[in-house]
Amino acid sequence: MIFKTLRIFFGVFMILVYLGMAYLLYINFFDWNTEPWLTLRYVFAAILAIYGVYRCYRQVKGTDYYRLRDMEERFDKDQKDQH
Repeated sequence: MIFKTLRIFFGVFMILVYLGMAYLLYINFFDWNTEPWLTLRYVFAAILAIYGVYRCYRQVKGTDYYRLRDMEERFDKDQKDQH
């Protein structure tokens, strides 16, 4: 159970990082006003926003935890065997 809780916390944290960086790039927080950075700023902001929404969808649907089931079952079994 502890692995799933940590995974959920980390997943939500990373969603906030992706969406936060997209927002900061969109509002020009880093003051990138010259031409090559101006275009790249919007491109990266869009990529981060789309990826943040995708990760949020996966987090809500729970499709991000398929590898944890076996590890969690083994951990629970080991805990029960020790007691």
